[in-house]
Amino acid sequence: MPSLREVYQQSVGQTSEFSLSLEIDYAKGSMIYGTDGHDYVDFNSGISVSSIGHCNPAVQDAIKAQLVKHLHTMVYGEHVQESQVRFAELLTKQLDPSLSVVYYLLTGSEAVEAAIKVARKHTGRYEIISANLSYHGSTLGAESLRSDLDYKMHFAPVIPGIRHINFNTDDYLEAITEKTACIIIEPVQAERGVFPPVNNYLQKLKAKCQETGTLLVLDEIQTGFGRTGSLFAHHKYGVIPDIMCIGKAMGGGLPLSAIVSSPQILDSLVKYPSLGHITTFGGHPLSCASAYASLSYLLDHNIVNGVMDRSNQLYDILSSHPIVKEVRRSGMMMAVEVTKRKYLKHVVSHAMDQGVLVDYFLFNDRSFRLAPPLVITQEELNLGLVRLVAALDFAQAKYAKH
Repeated sequence: MPSLREVYQQSVGQTSEFSLSLEIDYAKGSMIYGTDGHDYVDFNSGISVSSIGHCNPAVQDAIKAQLVKHLHTMVYGEHVQESQVRFAELLTKQLDPSLSVVYYLLTGSEAVEAAIKVARKHTGRYEIISANLSYHGSTLGAESLRSDLDYKMHFAPVIPGIRHINFNTDDYLEAITEKTACIIIEPVQAERGVFPPVNNYLQKLKAKCQETGTLLVLDEIQTGFGRTGSLFAHHKYGVIPDIMCIGKAMGGGLPLSAIVSSPQILDSLVKYPSLGHITTFGGHPLSCASAYASLSYLLDHNIVNGVMDRSNQLYDILSSHPIVKEVRRSGMMMAVEVTKRKYLKHVVSHAMDQGVLVDYFLFNDRSFRLAPPLVITQEELNLGLVRLVAALDFAQAKYAKH
């Protein structure tokens, strides 16, 4: 009889030729436990999803309470469902009054797709600008925003009307004109290897958008819900978007995303044509109940206030290692760059062998990703650091004679 791993490899669609194939038994807090009895400190959070930890009791209770009431009843927008309404109310109370309406979706990619449609419909313009070395999702519209032609050519033709600028480069702001519907940008470039804005770049970007009537769309899918040390990165960096895309940690571990904007902008989906964007499972009541519990937990326990302390501890230990060139960060969204590219694969693979999970970036082959749960305990953090330093030591020793 084939093993679970063998059935997985045969029957579950793969995204690369080199799956980790880590068999999961259960997860709790910042720990993941394999079926082989090994435990792993999760320094990745499923790419910033599990920000309040795995199987958070508050989230579990909310899911159970919703489960006995109802699941899906009708496509979003037709039935008044309490969990959707309560979460939207709680979320918008934390935001600028201009961000007062939540349009629920299912994935980050879909949020970006919806933002593109809304921007084009609201402005009557065609051109979309994004940043080089950015990532906004894997559906065709979101993928069209990528700058790397070597990747996109395999799915050509992508949607037309996309232009690219360099992040943190003022000279490129002149590319934004009266023809530009929106610029979609990450407040912190994630897959490039964690590059925060510098020299008031986002404020300059916002000013140029206001000058040209262009909508500023901030992709806060990875940066949202406390990851950067503020509830949202635009709070930290002092700029208010016209449209915000959110997802990942939003659902407390369940799939959920949204765009958040003003009534005037989101009304673009209501008429001419009506049903400008519809989604079967966007705002699923179970996910919204989980999201409400997750956000309430963040706020009630002041979790975001502890992010920089944990970030500083990670930074102090890792930046002092001999093979670490630089640690870039925005809160607990971190990139650790090694001094030689050949070290990277050995650090990541040996970290897993040691019992700590880290990950690669899409557009940076000299850095690995750190995004631990925001609720990681001191004991879990210390254990993860011991294991990660052992992986760095292993990579250093492997090439000591070279």
